[in-house]
Amino acid sequence: MNNFEYIRADDLSGAARFVASHGQAKFIGGGTNLVDLMKYAVERPTALVDLNRLKLRDITVLPDGGVRIGALVTNSDAAYSPVVSSRYPLLSRAILAGASAQLRNKATTSGNLLQRTRCVYFYDTAVPCNKREPGTGCPAKEGINRSLAILGTSVECIATHPSDMCVAMAALGAVVQVTGPTGDRSILFADFHRLPGDHPEIDSTLAKDEIITAVDLPATGFAKNSAYIKVRDRQSYAFALISVAAGLEVVDGLITKAGVAMGGVAHKPWRSAQLEQQLLVGKPANRDTWHAFQSALLAGAQGYGENDFKLKLAPVTVVRALEQAAHEGDQA
Repeated sequence: MNNFEYIRADDLSGAARFVASHGQAKFIGGGTNLVDLMKYAVERPTALVDLNRLKLRDITVLPDGGVRIGALVTNSDAAYSPVVSSRYPLLSRAILAGASAQLRNKATTSGNLLQRTRCVYFYDTAVPCNKREPGTGCPAKEGINRSLAILGTSVECIATHPSDMCVAMAALGAVVQVTGPTGDRSILFADFHRLPGDHPEIDSTLAKDEIITAVDLPATGFAKNSAYIKVRDRQSYAFALISVAAGLEVVDGLITKAGVAMGGVAHKPWRSAQLEQQLLVGKPANRDTWHAFQSALLAGAQGYGENDFKLKLAPVTVVRALEQAAHEGDQA
């Protein structure tokens, strides 16, 4: 059994200082992922700093018209919030496509961002895994990889990020607000998660002693034209094989703004704002545009055997999501 100290934080700065001075301490909110990892001995913290007493549970409208979702807002509260569901239906749909109702009632916004991969080798401490123990190897590349990445992989790791919520936040262009011993900072969502490279054990650009305080959504959230499609093995409580969050603004048949992100394909939500500007904005909202975009977005995709089917499934899912978004988010 892994013994650990349990502390209830009363303020942000104190919590950050404690974790900074205790090498194996971890923050905990809902605990829906961390507690599982502790049960499997993947995570063995010496201390848990409970953040639930902190006032980070509000959803507020910002002066610029955007919306701030507190770090401890549960997934259910975020999805069913009138302001989120009406102004950011893409985010609401993505959250409700994830996990079960019971888990959504407990899981937090910040915890969702910090989920770790569900790769079977990562969870099995009896086998090597570069993400769990750097330098030990990646058996997934020749082994069980049906659910794993086809984009942005490295020699060290082909794991995927499991979140649905993060795919929608990436498409929306959210901003993560964090604080720590050195002060506050804002991290663009595109820069928050990282690709595996030579250090697959590092999931994000968040420092160990920093705490997520909120996620800010932009003033416009594709309220009229958006779609979230999640392809999975069963209808509920399953992680995405491929997911696509697509948001469009369309005027007189031409696309004026776009945000498209994919899940189930990489170590982070996969988005290219540059390709959106080049191949979507200013173009007609039709299938020729969708196909040209998906071809560029998925350029360089590589399968590893069991997940080769994603090379055919991913393009179809991107086109379908864009088509649905263009038709006012019809999810039929």
